[in-house]
Amino acid sequence: MEPEESPSRPLIDDIHSNGDVGVDEPSRSKRPIISSGEQLDVEAYASLYQGCTKIMRLLFIADHCEGNPGMRLEALRMAYDEIKKGENTQIFREVVQKIDGKMGPDYGMDSAWCEMVDRRAEQKKEKLDNELNAYRTNLIKESIRMGYNDFGDFYYAHGALGDAFKSYVRTRDYCTTSKHIIHMCMSAILVSIEMGQFPHVTSYVSKAEQSSEALDPITASKLRCAAGLAHLEAKKYKLAARKFLEAGPELGSHYNEVIAPQDVATYGGLSALASFDRTELKHKVIDNDNFRNFLELVPEVRELINDFYSSHYASCLDYLGNLKANLLLDIHLHDHVESLYDQIRNKALIQYTHPFVSVDLRMMANAFKTSIAGLEKELEALITDNQIQARIDSHNKILYARHADQRNATFQRVLQTGSEFDRDVRSMLLRANLIKHEYNLRASRKL
Repeated sequence: MEPEESPSRPLIDDIHSNGDVGVDEPSRSKRPIISSGEQLDVEAYASLYQGCTKIMRLLFIADHCEGNPGMRLEALRMAYDEIKKGENTQIFREVVQKIDGKMGPDYGMDSAWCEMVDRRAEQKKEKLDNELNAYRTNLIKESIRMGYNDFGDFYYAHGALGDAFKSYVRTRDYCTTSKHIIHMCMSAILVSIEMGQFPHVTSYVSKAEQSSEALDPITASKLRCAAGLAHLEAKKYKLAARKFLEAGPELGSHYNEVIAPQDVATYGGLSALASFDRTELKHKVIDNDNFRNFLELVPEVRELINDFYSSHYASCLDYLGNLKANLLLDIHLHDHVESLYDQIRNKALIQYTHPFVSVDLRMMANAFKTSIAGLEKELEALITDNQIQARIDSHNKILYARHADQRNATFQRVLQTGSEFDRDVRSMLLRANLIKHEYNLRASRKL
């Protein structure tokens, strides 16, 4: 590579060899190397959550851990045990069907339990229906609100998410305080996330934020996380990153029926890395004291962000490679892993080439741990997309930056400024002549 200014030669040599900027070997050796390439610890992962999302995440792992029957059965076993603590017989039957007798009689169909739960559910539903009818007759708004809310809880516990959503939303007409409205919104958001209806999530987050005077810090952080998930689902990574970065440390594990604090770090960190420029990454992520508390829970994400900002691209890509298998088992992130990784890698390639007049593709391929042919294809795509202003010498394997002709650009700006000045002067002279000859006044007299 050939730098634009010779005084920075030592810096350039460091990048030549390993893609790292301004870090000597002793200091690099002290940096912690954290490997997360090992198999996901399903039990530790599941312990971060509770309720319906815990079951859904375990079932998602069971359905997507291809080629790993041990992990699949472990996830199904934990899902089975968790379902038996609740009242959702429909999903229980599905899990038993997936286990298919592979875990012995202890994890088979429990018809007696299903019948007991279903019978109890019918009795409870009848009781709730009678109570709600009585409240409607007496026209007690608070009691009617509580009745619909109880129906929502009942349907949610039994896996009837559509009916649960309708019941929660019906409480809106009977809300008398801001706290009631926020409670209704939080319930609707929870069910909407479970159903994958993220437009509803965005809508009810906005409704809840309108009652800002009744929002405590924990609820405000929950709303930001819910909004972040909605933006992530819509592939609006920059907006998602901003929402996750706004979550406060007081969130803790208070929202583990939806998201764990480790997820906030992972979702927010990767979204920021893919969409923020260097200045934003520094000020909004690395120097963000609140978000640092989340990053401490996931050291791999913290290190890869720091590596990316410090231009340690090889190390950063190693961390991403180690994390990928586990991220593909995440119920919210799996659809976005490839897109986020591509954007992060493209940003790394762009930042690597930016300071130089020419770049040796052999050294660059070594820094990014890829083949020269593969690197050329990546650079060709970025050049075609106008993200890198350069041309490739395929014979000598050198990338040459295509810098703008400053002399020509200056002349063009001068000519444009002259044309604008000429137009403005002509307009002023025309206006002055119109006023001088009282053109407007004479025209008004004729009317």
